[in-house]
Order: sequence, then structure tokens, then C-alpha cells
Amino acid sequence: MNVPPESPYPRTSSDQPEARSASQQASAIQVQRVRPVVTYSLIGVTVVVYLLQLYSISQFGIDYPAAYGAKVNELIQAGQLWRLITPVFLHSTSFYAHILFNMYALYSLGRGLEPEYGHSRFLALYLLGGFGGNVASFIMTPDASYGASTAIFGLLGAEAVLVYQNRRFLRNPRSVFLNIIAIAAINLILGFVNPGIDNWGHLGGLIAGTLYAWFAGPLWDVEGVSPNLRLVDRRPVNSILTAGVLVFALVAAAALYTIYARAQ
Repeated sequence: MNVPPESPYPRTSSDQPEARSASQQASAIQVQRVRPVVTYSLIGVTVVVYLLQLYSISQFGIDYPAAYGAKVNELIQAGQLWRLITPVFLHSTSFYAHILFNMYALYSLGRGLEPEYGHSRFLALYLLGGFGGNVASFIMTPDASYGASTAIFGLLGAEAVLVYQNRRFLRNPRSVFLNIIAIAAINLILGFVNPGIDNWGHLGGLIAGTLYAWFAGPLWDVEGVSPNLRLVDRRPVNSILTAGVLVFALVAAAALYTIYARAQ
């Protein structure tokens, strides 16, 4: 999927040499940043799993990681609920661009979002997007599927929310916001016209990520006395925890209801 080439957020960081000065976005505001280690770790884990998929096929003729982790409705219905999250770490071994595109998107979006969200909140966002996407796919389509794009769409929704809720700190927030919406719309349209793409998973990930971000994402504010101003996150910790629990509970309830209804 296509992603914004560069984060629009104000940032200064000694460990991000390519980052723009905060004064370019919010005059004289100091912004602390952290390395996106969760983003890099998720990429690393996904690549390792992919190598295991290739090894399994070469040695046994069967893709065992996909066999035990892909979203397969009948097996989820039988109780293998881990298949509602494990697909985010699996990719097609016959279409190499699948993992390349998704990891590039994770790298591009994660480097901008994780420093704003922090490690644990970003990880929650990624997993909730993947969970929401796989549950939507389980409900809406009988086809087996896997891939990180469910979680990637969750990140895309979260970026749109971050830009919108903190627009007073950004230059040209309207154009940035519309660009993100256009990217999501184009990828969804491409998914609907291509029968091999699990677009319900994309849509579910987008909804889950957007919902979590709306109630748990960073809310910037400025504190300090000029010229020593700092950009801080005013989102209460209890709101972050509550949002995570509620989004997870909502998605899980939808999955359990579907399992129960189909068992009748």
C-alpha cells in the first residue's frame, strides 16, 4: 500500500538526523523523541516468520507457520482463536512484494507514529488494528487470509486522527489530512477491484485503529515559559487504558457473537 513519504509532525531528535527542526512546525517548541524500537522489532519478527515460512516449504513442502496461523474461518469457529491475531505476522511466499510493501508501510508509518505514541501504546495500536481487521474478515468473508496490512491500515487511521486532533501545531494540516484520507481510499478501492485482496480486513483494521487513536492517541499541548517551551502529551493514562480495553472488548464481542451465531 502507498504511505505518506514523511511524517508531518514537529520533531527534534539527536537519534533521528533526518528529522526536521521543531521550529519549522511549532515555533521554538522542544520535542523529545525516542527510537521506534517497536517498529523495528515488529519488522524483525515478521521477517523471521517469513524466513521460517520459506524454510518450511523448502524442507517439508508445507508452509507450517501459515497452516497454523492464517485466518481460516472453520478453524477459528472450532476454537483456534489465536488465528485472529497471528495472520499479521504471515505473508505470501509466492508473491514477495506482499511482505515488501507491508514492511515498507510499517517502516514509513511506524517511524512517525511510535515516537508520538510511545512504545507500549504504539504496540497496542498495531495489535488492535490487526485484531480488528482479522475479526472483520472472519465476519464478512469465508476466504482464508494473512498479512500485516490489517494492522497497517490501523496505523493509517491513527495517523489521520493524530493530524486532525493536533492540527493547530502543524503547517497545512488540511492538506496532510486529506492526503492520508486519499491514500486510504485509493488502497481500499484497489482492494475492492482485486478479488485476491482481503479488503474487509483492511476496513476492519482502519476502523479499529481509528477508534483506538481517537480516544487514546496523543493530545499535544505546550508547557513552559518562552523560549523554553515543550510539546507534551495531555492524554490521561486512564483514558488510554480504557480505550484499549473497550476497543479490544468490542472487537472480541463481535468475534464471539459471530462464532456463537454460526454454531446455532
